[in-house]
Amino acid sequence: MADFGHELWFGAFLTPDAAGHHRIVRQAVLADEIGLDIIGIQDHPYLPSFLDTWTLLSALAGRTERVRLFPDVVNLPLRPPAVLARAAASLDILSGGRVELGLGSGAFWDGIAAMGGPRHSPGEAVDALEEAVAVLRALWTPGEDVRFDGRHYRLEGARPGPFPPHPIGLWLGAYKRRMLELTGRLGDGWVPSSGYAAPGELGAMSEILDAAAERAGRDPAGIRRAYNIEGRFSGVAGEGFLDGPPVVWAGQLTELALRHGMSVFVLAVDDDRDLKVFAEEVAPAVREAVARERGRATRSDAGRPVEIAGGTPAGAAPGTGPGTGLDDATRPRLPKRDIAALTPQQQANGRRLVLIHDHLRRELTQIRDALGQVAAGRSDAAALRSMINQLTMRQNYWTLGTFCASYCRLLTTHHTIEDEHMFPMLTAAQESLAPVVARLEQEHEVIAGVLTELDAALVAMIEDPDRLDGVRDQVDLLSDVLLSHLRYEEEELVEPIARLNLDI
Repeated sequence: MADFGHELWFGAFLTPDAAGHHRIVRQAVLADEIGLDIIGIQDHPYLPSFLDTWTLLSALAGRTERVRLFPDVVNLPLRPPAVLARAAASLDILSGGRVELGLGSGAFWDGIAAMGGPRHSPGEAVDALEEAVAVLRALWTPGEDVRFDGRHYRLEGARPGPFPPHPIGLWLGAYKRRMLELTGRLGDGWVPSSGYAAPGELGAMSEILDAAAERAGRDPAGIRRAYNIEGRFSGVAGEGFLDGPPVVWAGQLTELALRHGMSVFVLAVDDDRDLKVFAEEVAPAVREAVARERGRATRSDAGRPVEIAGGTPAGAAPGTGPGTGLDDATRPRLPKRDIAALTPQQQANGRRLVLIHDHLRRELTQIRDALGQVAAGRSDAAALRSMINQLTMRQNYWTLGTFCASYCRLLTTHHTIEDEHMFPMLTAAQESLAPVVARLEQEHEVIAGVLTELDAALVAMIEDPDRLDGVRDQVDLLSDVLLSHLRYEEEELVEPIARLNLDI
C-alpha cells in the first residue's frame, strides 16, 4: 500500500434522476467549467425513475468539452459486453477520448431478473465479468474476426471495431476477495465506494488486489484506484469521514492518496455549492499536499552518501562497504547476453523481478515518509496529516511501528520465496549461477539481521518516544543494504531469468 504517483482526478457522482434532468446537465456543465476531471453516472436500468446511463452520458458528452465521463459502474448482466464495447468505443470517438468504463458484476438481482436478465450466483457473476473483460478488449483490438466460447458470452466471428481513440480503462467495482483478485489480475482500475468500503477497510482490500497483481506478473502501481465518496461540509469537524470544513476533507483525502494509492475521488453531490467547494477548495489543497509529499520522497531517494556502521567511507556507493556485509568488490559476476535480442515473452519474464523489487522500493519510501511525519510532529503537529493529527504523539509512534513491522514481514516473505523457489530453479537451469545465488542468500541473512535490529529499535521507541533517532538509523541502514542488494540481484539475474524463460 503506497502512493503510486498517478495524476490526481476529482469528479462528481451525479444521480441520474429523470425528474431532475435539467439539474444533471447543469451540474455536468458546471463541473466541466470549474475544472473537475471526471463525471460518474450510476447504472441501474431496472429503476424507472432513472435516466438510461448511456443515453445520459452521450448527452453530457455533447454539452461538455474536457471532463471525462464514465458509468459508475455498468450493470453488466443487463448490458451484453459485445454491444457495450461498441457503445463505449463510439462515445470515446464522439467525445474526443474522454471515456472510462466502470464495470460491475451485478447486484439487485430481483430488478435484473424483472428486466429479463440472468440471476447469477456470486461465483457466476464474477466469472461472467471476467469473460466480459476478454470480450471488450478483443473487440477493441484490430485484427481478425473474434471467436469466443465462454460459459456466459459467445462471439462467433464478430469483427473488431470501432476502436477507441485512447485506451479505455476498465475499472472494476470490487469488494470481496474473488472480485479483488480479478481486479488485480485483469483490471485497469479499482472503483470502490465509501458506503461499502470505509477508509479503514481499504488497506486489507488493497493487499488482496496487489498480491493478485504481483502473482499475475503485473505491477500493482499500474492499477488506478478510484473512490466514490460522500460527505458533509460543515463549519466544525465531526467524528466521521468527510464531515467538517474543506481543510478536514483535504487532509483525509490526502491521507488516502498517500497511504492507499487512491488517485480518483468522485463525490456524490446534488448541490452546486458543494460541487464548487470540492473543485475550488478541496481538490487544490489535496493536489498541493500530495505534490509536497512526493517532492520530499524524491529528495529522500536522491542517493546522498551515507556513513553507516562498519566504516563505509563518505562518497562510496550506498550499501556496498565492507561493514554492511554487502561489499560490492567481492560479489560474483557472470557474463551476460544482450536481453534486447530475446523474445518479448522472455524479456517480460526478466522484467517481472524488477516489478517485484519496485514494490519493495516504494514501500521503503513510505517508511521514510512515515518517519518524516513523526519527526515533524514533535515541533509542528499541525503539519501532520489529518488522520495522524487526531492521534496522540504516542499513538503516532505506534502507527509508525505497525507500518514498519508490516514491511519487515513483506520483505521477509519475498526473500523466503526466492530462497525456496526461485534460486533452486535458477541453479538447476544453469549451474554457473551457483556462486551468485549463494552470495544473494548470504545477503538475505544480512538483511534479516538489519530487520531484527529495526524491530528492536521500534520496541525501544514505543517505550521511549525520544528514541526515534535509533529507528531512523536502522531505516537508513536498511535502505542502504536493501537497495544495494536489489540492484545486484537485478544486474545478475534479470538476463538469465529472461534467457532461460523461467516463470518466477
